[in-house]
Amino acid sequence: MSRRPHAIRPGPRTDRLAPLPDRAGSRTDRGAGTVMVVACLGLLLVLGAALGAIAGIVVDHRRAQAAADLAALAGAAERARGRPPCPAAARIASDNGTEIASCRVAGMDVLVEVRRQGAPLIGVRPWLRARARAGPADVRSPR
Repeated sequence: MSRRPHAIRPGPRTDRLAPLPDRAGSRTDRGAGTVMVVACLGLLLVLGAALGAIAGIVVDHRRAQAAADLAALAGAAERARGRPPCPAAARIASDNGTEIASCRVAGMDVLVEVRRQGAPLIGVRPWLRARARAGPADVRSPR
């Protein structure tokens, strides 16, 4: 039998370390990483739910503001035609999913406040309010 000069003989495995024996009354850290990962995922889940609820409230407020703007513009258009502005403003507000909280005329301007129920936040649906003012533009002569 010829022996190769560079042959490596198998020896004891040194890539595995033997576990240290537990001492009486000591705790091991085994599984601590799993607990930490689960806790972090739970925190991310709660944070994501809270951000989603806040985003829903913001979107509903923007919708209420858009409805107030449209209602004020409709009221101002009716006022310019010589008709009462608040019925038209109430109709437009209702068509946009809001209800009129107040509608009044100040000079040639129509001031409208609408309200809308927001998305549920911790079991409560808050009322969101938005105001708008519309009327003819002030035209001043340049000096």
